[in-house]
Amino acid sequence: MAWSIAEVARSSGVTSRTLRHYHSIGLLVPARVAPNGRRYYEQEQLLRLQQILLLRDLGLSLDVVGEVIAHRDEQDAIEVLAKHKEWLVKEQLRLGRLVQTVDATIDNLKRGGEMSPENVFEGFEHNPYEAEARERWGDEAVDASYERMRGWTEADAEKARTAYPKVHQGLAALKAEGVAVTDLSVQELIQLHYEVTSLFWTPTREAYKGLGQMYVDDERFRQNIGNGDDALVEYLRDAMTVYADSKLDD
Repeated sequence: MAWSIAEVARSSGVTSRTLRHYHSIGLLVPARVAPNGRRYYEQEQLLRLQQILLLRDLGLSLDVVGEVIAHRDEQDAIEVLAKHKEWLVKEQLRLGRLVQTVDATIDNLKRGGEMSPENVFEGFEHNPYEAEARERWGDEAVDASYERMRGWTEADAEKARTAYPKVHQGLAALKAEGVAVTDLSVQELIQLHYEVTSLFWTPTREAYKGLGQMYVDDERFRQNIGNGDDALVEYLRDAMTVYADSKLDD
């Protein structure tokens, strides 16, 4: 079975113009092109487009997406998709709890009742490292970080919530392909990592390198970032070191 470019555009949310561009650069070649020039796509191309959209969602450029897909075997694709699904399921559960909290708040307000603090804030993410951060860096530094957060735009808040998982998943895909930490595709992701970190505080060269080492040394960060893959955390640290040495001042 085949679908026209218009049908694929409508189903995927990718414009026909973008699909034609993907064809022109060899990223997504249709199954066939009719004599009138109309492009048609089959199951293989739809799955490839899904991979493209996933990798783009992780912040990778089209050039890097093409390289990753070209060298990825079926098992690599399954592993990356499984990790992305795990993150999506966690996010789905968190949003579900927030919906329940909002529903309960609306119901209580209508009835004039009260909610316990535990119920009011059910589903909201809290920083489990705040007490330790205050102990390690002091109240002034932590309070300054919260002051920055109060000035965030909606785009900043969305970036802070989603960028780190995108960086970790993107690096996992590149590490699986054997891409060196000095490669531009890796450093593009580290640039995103630095940008989201700077929403909270602005690391110097040594501070950013120290942050990368802390990821490796601290079991909680290793688990949160690598989910059992310590080599990924070390890959992130090494990439951060390259970035710091080439981009940041003391």
